[in-house]
Amino acid sequence: GAVAVVCLASFLTLRLILDRELNASIVNVASIQAASLTDGVAGNMHFHEWELSPDEADSVRELIRYAEVWDQNGTSLLRSRFMAVDLPLDRAALAAAGEGELVWREQRFGEIPVRSLYYPLARLGPAHASHVLQVAAPLGPRDEMMNRLILFLAGLIAAMGAGSFLGGWWLAGRTVRPVAEIIDQAEAIGAGSLDRRIQAWGDTREYARLVEVLNTMLSRIESGFETQMRFTADASHELRSPLTALRGEIEIALRRTRSDDEYREVLHSNLEEILRMSRVIEDLLLLARADAGVQAVSRGPTELSALINQTLDRFRTRTAERNIRIEVRGRESVRDVPVDGGLLGQVLWNLADNATRFSPEGGRVLLSIETSADLLVLTVSDSGPGLGAEPDRVFDRFFRLDPVRTPGGGADEGSSGTGLGLSIVRAIVQAMGGTVVSANRSEGGARFTVTIPLSAVAGPSPPPDSHGGRLGARIVMKAT
Repeated sequence: GAVAVVCLASFLTLRLILDRELNASIVNVASIQAASLTDGVAGNMHFHEWELSPDEADSVRELIRYAEVWDQNGTSLLRSRFMAVDLPLDRAALAAAGEGELVWREQRFGEIPVRSLYYPLARLGPAHASHVLQVAAPLGPRDEMMNRLILFLAGLIAAMGAGSFLGGWWLAGRTVRPVAEIIDQAEAIGAGSLDRRIQAWGDTREYARLVEVLNTMLSRIESGFETQMRFTADASHELRSPLTALRGEIEIALRRTRSDDEYREVLHSNLEEILRMSRVIEDLLLLARADAGVQAVSRGPTELSALINQTLDRFRTRTAERNIRIEVRGRESVRDVPVDGGLLGQVLWNLADNATRFSPEGGRVLLSIETSADLLVLTVSDSGPGLGAEPDRVFDRFFRLDPVRTPGGGADEGSSGTGLGLSIVRAIVQAMGGTVVSANRSEGGARFTVTIPLSAVAGPSPPPDSHGGRLGARIVMKAT
């Protein structure tokens, strides 16, 4: 488009220049011819060409070369010797020239396009008051030059267009080829080869960041995939164990006839395994809803003091048997807060259960509550052995710490002993728009800090993967 505009501007500019030069030349010739007409009396007018040799006249005729004198009635008084017929006469232009104006016209002289100047001779003296000189120049040389220019510009545009097309084709191929190679390597990575990374063009500055981002994303996918595989294996193990126990006890019970008390004992044992399996399934369903971002959060005024009392009452037997003291701070200043009481109660229950389960006999559990206009902060600390070198891993599903920390289960087993308690805590807190942080206390033991926003809280969303991204995200390209 820009090339076409430049070519059009060049064409119009050259034509304007040629027309101005031609007009100036015609005016000069008309002035010379008019001066020659005043050399004699009327009737003895002549043109300068009569004083030239035929060869000279022919050379002049190729430049400007047609002249004729008219009277006001349109009668030809004198014409150039090289004209076999009169010039085409425009009577309106003749009348205007008779009034003393210089008039321009483009006409056809036979088959030749010409530009004519009607030159009033009255300005040269009273002898020529009724005479008008018409001087015409052929437009063929100008038109031929313009046609050549058109062909040149058309060729130039075609050449530039072809060059641009070929250059664009080459550049596009050079640009797309690395992308195609990266795509080929990415497509070759499947579920069984997530440990592979993209190597193509990774050392090229223009594509290094793209390759790095894709490899980082592959690392996240690999980590998430491995986590899901471990989770599936652990879940299968947790569900297989009670089923195996059920099957074994039932098979033993059916080997011979037993008494009512023996059958009753088997049924009680089976019921315990069924309840354990039900708790695992319920916990898995809760985590699945949280992963899918559909965990419902219903906010309403919740009396935290009453909720804490209800939760701690469920631990009276355990704490009394092991002489564990539970201390609550900040309960007196807490009023109704806009949270989901059911979900917050489950968070409190799992944290308190985890703390009392792993606190030593005669230990101490501290529950601290702080509220403001925008935040609710819950802190649960225990006096147990701590969380090890990687405190954040206790939120992984079915994660097991050192046996010293996990007698009879995992550090995050919670009341149900499913190994999912702290995973559920994190899922619920994230669904409520908050965060939960685990840490080792300097004086020994573990500390869990839950922060929940109380205003402008977003709805549930899928939890981030271990690298801070979201495995459920998709890349969307906007068409333009």
